Amino acid sequence: MREALRRAERIVVKVGSSSLTTAAGGIDPQRVQNLVDAVVDVRAHGTQVVLISSGAIAAGLAPLGLLRRPRDLATQQAAASVGQGLLMQEYTERFGMHGLRVGQVLLTVDDLTRQTTYKNALRTLGKLLSLQAVPVVNENDTVATHEIRFGDNDRLAALVAQQVRADALVLLSDVDGLYTAHPDEPGSQRIVHVSDVDMLEVDTHKAGSAIGSGGMTTKLQAAHIATSAGIPVVLARADQALAAMTGQEVGTGFAPIGKRRPRRLLWLAHATNARGRLLLDEGAVRAVVERKASLLAAGVTGLEGDFVAGDPVDLVGPTGKVVARGLVGFGSDELPEMLGRNSHELSQRLGQQYEREVVHRDALVVLARRPRAGRS
Repeated sequence: MREALRRAERIVVKVGSSSLTTAAGGIDPQRVQNLVDAVVDVRAHGTQVVLISSGAIAAGLAPLGLLRRPRDLATQQAAASVGQGLLMQEYTERFGMHGLRVGQVLLTVDDLTRQTTYKNALRTLGKLLSLQAVPVVNENDTVATHEIRFGDNDRLAALVAQQVRADALVLLSDVDGLYTAHPDEPGSQRIVHVSDVDMLEVDTHKAGSAIGSGGMTTKLQAAHIATSAGIPVVLARADQALAAMTGQEVGTGFAPIGKRRPRRLLWLAHATNARGRLLLDEGAVRAVVERKASLLAAGVTGLEGDFVAGDPVDLVGPTGKVVARGLVGFGSDELPEMLGRNSHELSQRLGQQYEREVVHRDALVVLARRPRAGRS
């Protein structure tokens, strides 16, 4: 896994707010400089870097006279509005010292859950990289609502890593890796390597800094998303950025647990919001999960939600567990008459156009197990 980092042609690097700002809020110029120097060093060896940078809200705290990260959305958005420009000014000046341009890319969940805007974002990132610029990506906190927020940049980083087909994802934080318990607790030890993030059982319930919005739980969720798409992940402290990006033995490494899949399926699995649910019997679950078959109406016992043909829907087994997600071939107004009927019955009763699959296997992705990362 570390060798994969040393050979990487494209890396996504995420840095948290607490690694860029002072404890009281406001940008720490030296911390930004250290990060920029590390990115420049890696780029000098031919590796492209996409930077996912938190810090807009934190950077806006001190200028607005705020003592800590606000809880209400309106004040968060105001702080982000002030801080985003300050943050980009720092990056522009410091990368400019090395003759490099930066390009700002602000995204919301909505941008990555709609296929058209997903493709637009991908095109922009690709063009910035081809023009030798450094893309600096952040959540668009100034317009995002509670309903359409990532909530932290860890998940955003994992989705962007999938989107740009990165060879590795590096998560930089204020801790030097994943520990068996909170690092402050006696006997807690750093975990050097994780072969399967889904099998982890560690306590991540303690909150992080007062400046950032994420924590260890969100980093494990990001590691799950990336490794299930075949992308290795390293979690390290921000001052270990260069060592982490060049495959040295720092932090915690997460090995890939899945194979690279078509970008469209990655988008479907992790960047879409399901518009409804299809309830499956056991036979249909086995067909979809084990045999990688299409979903037929005969195996559907019920449905929930209001959706049209082409919408993403979750496929749910008899126990209530979501086992897959797919693009449905029929609307919620058509499906009730189709439930439980085989192809011959559908053709006889409703017409030949209803003889096809409810969800075709090429528009369906089986969802990997979710990590058991924390207790609350």
